[in-house]
Amino acid sequence: MFAFHFDDLQQYSDVLRLRDGRPLTLRFVEPDDAEALQRYFRSLSERSSYNRFLGAMSELPKTLLQQFSHVGEGDSFSVIATVMREGIETIVGEARYAFDSDTGSFEFGLSIDDNWQGQGIGSALLGNLQCRAAAFGANRLFGDTLRSNAAMIGLARKSGFAFMPSPGDWKLVRFEKLVDVAPQEIPCASWRLAAEQIAQQAAA
Repeated sequence: MFAFHFDDLQQYSDVLRLRDGRPLTLRFVEPDDAEALQRYFRSLSERSSYNRFLGAMSELPKTLLQQFSHVGEGDSFSVIATVMREGIETIVGEARYAFDSDTGSFEFGLSIDDNWQGQGIGSALLGNLQCRAAAFGANRLFGDTLRSNAAMIGLARKSGFAFMPSPGDWKLVRFEKLVDVAPQEIPCASWRLAAEQIAQQAAA
């Protein structure tokens, strides 16, 4: 299991830009974020929640919330996209991903607050996830979504993903993209540091 020291997490934050130029911070979820993250999931519409978890779920079960709020829990990583509103950090999106070093695969899922959809958060978040996959040394990244999730399918198609049936479940479709970015071309410098730290921990 991987783990980062909490004091070191801030250096792995990325500041992205929305379509209107406003800053969007993407950072790791920390244990103190658990309550805010749960409020975020509770605020999602029934449709958005169903699309995110591929089934009915109004909030994260306690065990899953703990996994989401601890970096490296189950060799998976959770990040939140936040904006400042009246001086208060507000979660407007999230993603969870895992890298399988044996297969070189980077699997992910994400969601966007219903009130913030259509403002470029999904595109910014997906682009950052591709950068993280490259930093890990992944050769492909993929996700599964419901065939009825037109928003996610449209976002993936716009970002150059290929589509195929999801193994074992006809209700899902898999979107996949090969990673062909050379290490020296990875734009996320902080994520090269993160990937190197993870590699060192795995080898120790």
